[in-house]
Amino acid sequence: MLKTRQKGFTLIELLVVIAIIGILSSVVLSSLNTARAKGRDARRISDVKQLQLALELYYDSTGSYPAAISTANLAGYISVIPDDPSVTGTCTLGTEASCYKYAALQGQSGTCTNYHLGATLEVGSNSVFDTDADADSSGTKCTGSNDNFVGTDPVYDVKP
Repeated sequence: MLKTRQKGFTLIELLVVIAIIGILSSVVLSSLNTARAKGRDARRISDVKQLQLALELYYDSTGSYPAAISTANLAGYISVIPDDPSVTGTCTLGTEASCYKYAALQGQSGTCTNYHLGATLEVGSNSVFDTDADADSSGTKCTGSNDNFVGTDPVYDVKP
């Protein structure tokens, strides 16, 4: 009597292959999520630097900083006020927890001669935290500026 051998995979072999594919896909997805967070943080840092440059151009023209950042205030200095990449839709600067923060601070002359600008980053070990201001927005606020935030990490913050 001849035994016929069936070709194909056993159930155990198929389950092992499926388990290996599942483990590999979870590793790839976790790496992808980390890369996405780093990408959003890079955009936040770039946005803060763009806003900082626009504020400095505004200061050079007017002699003070605006009380609030808006398209009307910075028209001619920046084309579009950037939004945080994790916010869906548009956010008014400083009104939501994940939006960029801005506080105009009043100087001795009574005008807005200082500011505090920041963004909360997702990756807490970012090397940019070594060079940021780590300040708070305490002090007398300019009229129309009401954003209070502490610039300690994970907030990347800048001052003039």
